[in-house]
Order: sequence, then C-alpha cells, then structure tokens
Amino acid sequence: MLKTLLAQVGEYRRSSVLAPLLTILEAIFETMVPFVMASIIDDGIEAGDIGHVYRYGALMVGLAAMALLCGVLAGTVAAHASTGFAANLRAGMFHNIQSFSFANIDKYSTAGLVTRLTTDVTNLQNAFQMILRMCVRAPVTMICAIIMSVSISPRLSLVFLVALLFLLAVLPTILVPTSRTFRKVFRKYDDLNASVQENVSAIRVVKSFVREDHEEEKFRKAAQALYDLSVKAESRLAFNQPSMMVAVYGCNLALSWFGAHMIVGSSLTTGELSMMFSYVMNILMGLMMLSMIFVMVTMSLASAQRIAEVLNEKSDLTSPENAVTEIADGSVDFDHVSFSYKTGSGEPVLQDIDLHVKSGETIGVIGGTGSAKSSLVNLISRLYDVSGGAVRVGGRDVREYDLDTLRNQVSVVLQKNVLFSGSIYDNLRWGDKNATAAECRRACRLACADEFIDRFPDGYNTHIEQGGTNVSGGQKQRLCIARALLKKPKILILDDSTSAVDTATDAKIRRAFREEIPDTTKFIIAQRISSVQDADRILVLDDGHISGFGTHEELLKTNAIYQEVYESQTKGSGDFDKNGGED
Repeated sequence: MLKTLLAQVGEYRRSSVLAPLLTILEAIFETMVPFVMASIIDDGIEAGDIGHVYRYGALMVGLAAMALLCGVLAGTVAAHASTGFAANLRAGMFHNIQSFSFANIDKYSTAGLVTRLTTDVTNLQNAFQMILRMCVRAPVTMICAIIMSVSISPRLSLVFLVALLFLLAVLPTILVPTSRTFRKVFRKYDDLNASVQENVSAIRVVKSFVREDHEEEKFRKAAQALYDLSVKAESRLAFNQPSMMVAVYGCNLALSWFGAHMIVGSSLTTGELSMMFSYVMNILMGLMMLSMIFVMVTMSLASAQRIAEVLNEKSDLTSPENAVTEIADGSVDFDHVSFSYKTGSGEPVLQDIDLHVKSGETIGVIGGTGSAKSSLVNLISRLYDVSGGAVRVGGRDVREYDLDTLRNQVSVVLQKNVLFSGSIYDNLRWGDKNATAAECRRACRLACADEFIDRFPDGYNTHIEQGGTNVSGGQKQRLCIARALLKKPKILILDDSTSAVDTATDAKIRRAFREEIPDTTKFIIAQRISSVQDADRILVLDDGHISGFGTHEELLKTNAIYQEVYESQTKGSGDFDKNGGED
C-alpha cells in the first residue's frame, strides 16, 4: 500500500524532500533562541554589559527571522507537495477507473468511489502535509530541546522524564480507541453519500410517489449514525488537550520549585532556568504535535487503504501483446459460450451458446426478463469475458483484438441511455469527435432524430442538460442511436434502445438501417415482436439458453415461446401508436 501511494508523489518528490529539510532548519534555529536569551540575561543584564545585550539581541532577532523564513518556505513547499500529491491521487484513481471492466466496476458502489476521490483524498492530503511538517518538526524540536536541557542541568531534566512517562501512559488510552472509531466514521461517509446520490438521481420517482418523508428519514438515519460516531471519537479525543496541559503545568511548577532552590544554591543561573522553561514548552508541545499526528495518520490510514484498493485494482480485461488492430468484417460467432458474472460461483448466466452470424445480417434478440439478452451482446464488444468457449468477431477471438479497435467497430446503444451536458453536436461527437455537421445530420436522419431536432429553436446547438433531463425518453434514445452510428461500426447493437419510441418511428429507424447501412451487422434486442419480425433471423433466449433461432415465419411454426409472445402482443393488446408522434 505504501509503495502504491508514494508512487503518486511523482513530480512533487523534490518538494516532499525540501519541506522536511527546511523544517529541520526551522526547529534548530528556534531551539537556539532560548540559549541566546539565557546569555543575554546572565552575561548581559545581570553583568551590566549593555553591549552584550545588543549583540546577542541582534543575534536572537536574526535566529528568529531565519526560523520564520524557513517556516514560511517549509509551509509553502509542503502545501505545494501535499496538494500535488492529492491531485495525482485523484488523477491516478480516475484514470484507473476508466480502464475498469464492468466486472471491476461491479465491486464498488458509485458513492464509495466518489467518497474515495473526495473525502478520502482530502484526509490523506492533510496527513501528508502534517507528516512533511509536524512529523519532522516535533521530533527534531524535542531532541534538540532535550539535548540542550541535559547540557544545562541533568538533574532538573528529570522533570521532563516524569512528564514524558505520564503522557506515554495516558495518551495511548485516548488515541488507540479513537483511531478505531475514526475508521468506522469514514465507512459511514459512503452510506451518507449513497443516500444523497440515490435521492438526487431519482428525485422524479421520489416526488411522483410522494416519498420525500421516507427519503428524509433515510438521510437522517445515515447522518445521525455519522454524527454519533464522530461525537464518540471527538469526545474521547478531547481528553488529549487536558492531559497535555497537566503535563505542561506540572513541569512548570516542578521547574519553579526545584529551579528556585538550585538558583539559591548557586548551581543554576536565572538565564538557565528561563531557558529550561522555554525548552519544557518545546518538548511538551512537540509531544502534543506527535499525538495529533498519530490521530491524523490513524484517521487517514483507512482512507489510504481505500485509495490503494482502487489504485491497485487491475482491469481483468486488457489488450494482449501484439494485439490485432484490424477487423475483417462484421461476422459474429459464439462457439459454445458459457458466461457467469462471478467466475466459479453460482450457475452460469449463459450456457452453451452456439451461434453464427454473417456480416451484414440483422439479428433480432427476444426473450423474457432475465433471459440474459444484454449479457449475450455485452460479450461481443468484450465488456465482459466469457467463462467458457469463445466469441469471434471477423473470424478472430475478441480476446485477440486491441480493446479500442474492437469497441470502435462494435457500437453499443445500452439499455440505460446517457447524454452529457453540452450541445446536441457535443453529444453526437462522442461517436466521432471529428464528425462534420453533415455527418451528424445524416446520423440523426437515420435515427429519426432530425424530426424533433429541427423543431428546436437552436437546432443542433440546443443545450442538453446533464443526463438529458430536458428531452423525452424517445428523443434521448434516438440521439444515442445517432451517436452510435457516427462511429461507422461494423457491428451495431441496440439493447432495447427503441422501447420508448412509437412503433411508426421504430419502423422508420429499422427501414433506414436496412437501406442505408446494409453492410453493418445489427443486433436488435427488443420486447416487441414488431421490432424484430423483419430481421434476417431472430434469436429466442430462455434462461440463458437458445430456445430458437430462425426467421419470423419459422419461429411461429416451431417455437412455443415465440408463438406465445406473438399471440399476446397481436390479440387485443397491441401498440396503438400507429401514427407516430413524440412520447
């Protein structure tokens, strides 16, 4: 884990080294100030030597100025290093997430990934800055102060030893349980973020079912759980400050009592006693800083582990060495394919799928909910890998292709249509960033999207809100189809992506595909028989098995499932939207 995180320091490595060096100089200069002050008192003021006071006063000001300068520089460099480290962590995680397969993404919740990219990185950034500054400054200050104190009076320095033993006995009882509680706190952030994200993304459903009170109660419980744990941790941590103050004031009293006796006995000077008072503060404040660092590092340890998980996660789908970068045609072959989402656990989702599709064919795919229609087509673009058998595109196993090459030639319009904030042109050019306006318009004409785009005041420059909330479901589907067509793929997969489109428009889209892109292999997943009946062949899936494969007429004669669906959709419960129109 440590190696993974340190690798993200990257170009900020020099700043990460320079900050501790400057901090060490700052601590040394600060430690010298009490020593000079003692000389001013003993050899200047008490001896009546005003020149000595001026000389050593100027030296003390110089040391203080150097300590200030080193402190400012160290703080600036540490801030530069820690913010750069945080930026690299976020960039590294985001880059790695982009490479994840669907199987990798399924391991994490969306809220969990958001928390890792925000809260967890911020925790680690703060801890890293404290390590560069306080974790260096505190030990150096303590060591220098102890050395100076022992050199002045070994006997009086025993006061520090008693204080240290007291704090070493008390602080673990405060910090160890607190660190365990803080680890639980960060896990609760996931629940809180999940509640907010789910509510905001599904706000229309919440309002339509009048479930605002239920959502508020769910959020209140998540927030209350986070509050209770935070209060528990902070309440215990609150004992840290009083413990330190007991040690500080106890040392001051002991130094005053024993120091006064030693001054009367002429074994200690007034300047040396004042120096001891300064060093006791240095030692105990250094110890306090170390205790706070321990808490911060412990708090961030859970965050570090969660971040390292994402950084170390390797996609189980990668391009092979010497990958194939040319796809011969749009033929697709399923060679006795079986597939399960979790290898070695449970029954396969698909079993013994043996299917051969010629380039340019239109294949309809139909089946009940849970029959693995989407799972089947996801294997073509290698969004998942098969558990057994092989999927071949253009005569070669999909695992032999460069992933970018394969996915650029296999265009998928998924069940859940997603549009991004920006103009219609911006969204269309996800398919081809260099597409001309004419190419965008042609793709929209094939997808029958031009019908509603031309009615917008700004046409193709119309702004689409995040998630496409300002267009209807059918309009969103047609824009997604047009976006997929701009890739000019050899294989086009429509995963139930005309479900929100009326039957007349659906027929226009299919006719345009047949006439305009006859060489593209098309897989059309649908619930309506009317959407697939004019396909070259139709695949009927039932619980992950092939129930039938043939033309519309053949299946009506031979396949019971297809007959049942056909009859249920054509006898009294058909789609009445025959004249087209917007949904």
